[in-house]
Amino acid sequence: MDSYAPPDTPLDVIHEDHEILVVNKPAGLLSVPGRGEHLSDCLLSRLQAAFPSVLLVHRLDRDTSGIMVFALSPHAQRHLGLQFEHRRTKKTYVARVAGEVAEKSGTIDLPIGVDWPNRPKQHVDHENGRPAQTDWRCLRSGGGESRMRLMPRTGRSHQLRVHMAEIGHPILGDPFYATGPARDDHPRLMLHSEELRLLHPDGGRGMAFRAPAPF
Repeated sequence: MDSYAPPDTPLDVIHEDHEILVVNKPAGLLSVPGRGEHLSDCLLSRLQAAFPSVLLVHRLDRDTSGIMVFALSPHAQRHLGLQFEHRRTKKTYVARVAGEVAEKSGTIDLPIGVDWPNRPKQHVDHENGRPAQTDWRCLRSGGGESRMRLMPRTGRSHQLRVHMAEIGHPILGDPFYATGPARDDHPRLMLHSEELRLLHPDGGRGMAFRAPAPF
């Protein structure tokens, strides 16, 4: 792994109430602390400084930007955790990928497991992998790349990155799953969590939070 130099940007709070906190995470910042003091700076610790009761619900990869929800009470953490577990939340991502995708939409249904010799990488594993499905829509293509909307039905580690690479369209700037210019000619992983839909822990009202992709 390359050296960790997280961006020194102010917190971008999208929504705050008595139960939940919704934040736009910058690319390059860990969601939670890694192993070792040099990986202690993360979105969770930065939020704890401003919101002492904040609790983790889910994660985004270090290199992915976009919408994350945090709980502000144990009740909210349990409620949101069950929504993620039972797939009641809906996540939508935007990605720039290598190559021009010919079809307009589709679904990738390929099981994913840990690539043990190359951890933390994951890979498609038909024998031991866990089921993983991603719906996708091609927004536009040209100039050797495509802009995609990705809607994961499951929440496997690195799911979108593995699935796009497996169908021959790795996400641009991906240090693990892209190679050559697709990996090296981009300042960051071109993957952003654009929208999150969930039920509010207090009353169950449906809510949607968005942050436009910065690329």
